[in-house]
Amino acid sequence: QVQLVESGGGLVQAGGSLRLSCAASGRALNGYSMGWFRQAPGKEREFVADIRWSGGNTYYADSVKGRFTISRDNARNTMYLQMNSLKPEDTAVYYCAAVYGGFTTTRSEYRYWGQGTQVTVSS
Repeated sequence: QVQLVESGGGLVQAGGSLRLSCAASGRALNGYSMGWFRQAPGKEREFVADIRWSGGNTYYADSVKGRFTISRDNARNTMYLQMNSLKPEDTAVYYCAAVYGGFTTTRSEYRYWGQGTQVTVSS
């Protein structure tokens, strides 16, 4: 089992920045891929970015490429999402997720999920 807890959400003005954290516990993450997803009101949960824990390969949705950066800290078992140049359309609940192996953008393939953290970007 992998437990995930997100933090760092909040209210920010358009053009501002936030850094989300996802603290993982339960087992070592070697061999896992971890991702960020988001869900806006009335919309499907969508892929944002993911990272291979071993090696650090990353992949981004086109909508956030160049503005968001995903990273991880092995010593702290924590994943981050640095979000810059935020837009009102980035407003959503952000979830972190984990899957063994993988490196996938497909929501249904992720086995472990956090509870989510709200990000609100005002115009």
